Amino acid sequence: MRRKGLASMAAQAVEVTENASSVTLGPAAGLSCRECGERFPLGPIFACATCFGPLEVAYELPGGDPEALRKQIEAGPHNIWRYAPLLPVPADVAGKPNLNPGFTKLVKADNLARELGVTGGLYVKDDSGNPTHSFKDRVVAIAVEAARAFGFTTLSCSSTGNLAGAVGAAARRAGFRSCVFIPHDLEAGKVVMAAVYGGDLVGIEGNYDDVNRFCSELIGDPLGEGWGFVNVNLRPYYGEGSKTLAYEICEQLGWRLPDQIVIPVASGSQLTKIDKGLKELITLGLVEDRPYRIYGAQAEGCSPVSTAFKAGHDVVRPQKPDTIAKSLAIGNPADGPYVLDIARRTGGAVEDVNDEQVVDAIKLLARTEGIFAETAGGVTVGVTKKLIEAGLLDPTLSTVILNTGDGLKTLDAVAPTTGPTATIRPSLDAFRSAGLAG
Repeated sequence: MRRKGLASMAAQAVEVTENASSVTLGPAAGLSCRECGERFPLGPIFACATCFGPLEVAYELPGGDPEALRKQIEAGPHNIWRYAPLLPVPADVAGKPNLNPGFTKLVKADNLARELGVTGGLYVKDDSGNPTHSFKDRVVAIAVEAARAFGFTTLSCSSTGNLAGAVGAAARRAGFRSCVFIPHDLEAGKVVMAAVYGGDLVGIEGNYDDVNRFCSELIGDPLGEGWGFVNVNLRPYYGEGSKTLAYEICEQLGWRLPDQIVIPVASGSQLTKIDKGLKELITLGLVEDRPYRIYGAQAEGCSPVSTAFKAGHDVVRPQKPDTIAKSLAIGNPADGPYVLDIARRTGGAVEDVNDEQVVDAIKLLARTEGIFAETAGGVTVGVTKKLIEAGLLDPTLSTVILNTGDGLKTLDAVAPTTGPTATIRPSLDAFRSAGLAG
């Protein structure tokens, strides 16, 4: 098996709760290993006991008339719970205390398209409109329902920033205690946003991979009893939240697949689950089955997946992160090999940009579309530009790019090169002298 690094994670997996067999999470039928296919009952486990492969939710999805299912979805709430029939959540999820994220704007980016030379239609899926201003609210919302089902009392995570804030907010709303762990040197805006909800926020001396290793140790210790780590022992459920991006994009495009989609890559889970969501829509007959391409975007200072892709390798070698795009700074991405598989299968690619290109791309998106993206969004826009210039992305096809967070969280990235056009005395003459009169 290629993914030997999962073995150490599997050793920390907790046992399935005694009442797991009675847990009902909508259409979720169990857990399935992505490597060997072995099935397990629903529970707080995340790695296969046989081959150490990662587990994901397996479904008994609704059958019948696709048009009836479309109408059911369209009549649902304007958040991710409109897709509850396709998610591992109870049927009454919309009535439970939750942050209710999702159904964010799909912006037709005509100004940016002209700048990049895209003629087939360019769209920005802007997830900065979620409750804590990142896509992480989607995945946490699903994890909260799993935590309720398995009787956890504390919500936790290892985080590069956005997830910490999403867990802190969702825990308070849902009535859980929270304790989240972050690298000690995160952007100040993300630290404040994670701390403001009043849960415990713990900085770990080291990078994200060090934080993640610590959390795996805590899960296997009595100190972690009753703790639901949304991106570790609840990871199979948590990851399913990213599918809602695929659902929304296709619904907002009039129930059709985009030709191309560019997705930032940290752990790689978001990209793999968007692909899963697209395939589910095809299987259910909600969209026409036709080819689509998926592209991954990384920062040059933490680009283990793009490095492997460009070298033609199947193995993703860990890197030590050194980039301003800290939300993507995962040097040993758990889903990296699967990202490679999807990019190659769909005819896409995985590319990276340097920090200067990230900043330029943040400003380009802001200047053209009025969207202030965090550094991950700058990576995605920058990679899109680079892919077009290299002839790897077809500008005549419809393209969706993801902005996964709000630029107010990463002000340090653009602050050194962004400021007032001029500082003048309060007089019309001074205004004219500054050349600002039009």
